[in-house]
Amino acid sequence: MAQQDAAEGLTVRDLLDLPAVVDVETASRALGISRSHGYNLAGAGQFPCRIIRAGRSFRVPTADLRRVLGVEDRATTSVAA
Repeated sequence: MAQQDAAEGLTVRDLLDLPAVVDVETASRALGISRSHGYNLAGAGQFPCRIIRAGRSFRVPTADLRRVLGVEDRATTSVAA
């Protein structure tokens, strides 16, 4: 995958380096949607990934974000024998 400008989105390497949960702004950038649209979707319960509500904040589990984007960390993917 070609290296992308930070304003355009996240690279696969960026996605693999994220912490366990991220804010809606980071998840929206990874999904290629605007920050405001991401918050609108989260507030309406229609964000493409699971959302964790923490007070007035929304958090997105990185594992769910990677799953929606089809990104796997080969180091942690189990191989059937």
